[in-house]
Amino acid sequence: MPRRSVLFSPGDRPELMRKAPGSGADVLVFDLEDAVAPGRKTEARAAVGDLLADDEFDPDAEVTVRVNPGETGLEDIAAVCETHPPDALVVPKATDGTDVTNVAAAAREVGADCPVIPIVESAAGVLAAPEIAAAPDTTAVIFGAEDFAADVGATRTDEGTEVLYARERVVVAAAAAGVDAIDTLHVDYHDEEGLREDARFGRELGYDGKLAIHPAQVGPINEAFSPDPEDVTWAKKVLRARDEANADDRGVFGVDGEMIDAPLIKQAENILDRAGESY
Repeated sequence: MPRRSVLFSPGDRPELMRKAPGSGADVLVFDLEDAVAPGRKTEARAAVGDLLADDEFDPDAEVTVRVNPGETGLEDIAAVCETHPPDALVVPKATDGTDVTNVAAAAREVGADCPVIPIVESAAGVLAAPEIAAAPDTTAVIFGAEDFAADVGATRTDEGTEVLYARERVVVAAAAAGVDAIDTLHVDYHDEEGLREDARFGRELGYDGKLAIHPAQVGPINEAFSPDPEDVTWAKKVLRARDEANADDRGVFGVDGEMIDAPLIKQAENILDRAGESY
């Protein structure tokens, strides 16, 4: 399943969590961390657990839960994973690979085998991004620019040059580990034009999807991370021509006047994989 759009919903707002599938997001994150006030954590755990246990709640999306760091996170895991575990656990503020393995181990202790999606959002996390992405239980990595900027004392700008190194390092680490990379959020959910531009840039960097904090952001994000029809057509031509060349024992071939080599074949495969199409 693609992970183009990753939509967060507060764990203490059952009505918003139930509405989230209607947004069309590929991944739903029920948040027990930042979106929930300290005094409402227990209430939020119960609300998320009740929703996961509801047989009528069966969205066509990956359902995940963001837990808190530290001991509070262990309480989160025990509460939401024991009987009806989510598809994955989202771990904030990951600083090394043990943050992934510890959460996965805690889930196994209550009988749940949950993949982990760590969020890299600190200087230590960015430096350890290769280790975090390569942890055995990691299934995707999220880059969190806002917390990262705060951690290093950077001033956020519209251009985003202050977080570009970290943004690139995280996507490279994910690619090297063979896991999905989810780009940081666009904080102004009223700014659709800015969101589209930011999402396009994230896709150009190599990201597979992007965070959303409002349902209105999901459509533009899905569009940005879906291959253009022209690219899908090109990819199909390339892979068909590759098969013909292989059958004729030819190492070099062309498509529409363009010589095709291994990197372009890989690009074509990636395009069709994102599009969910065959050739």
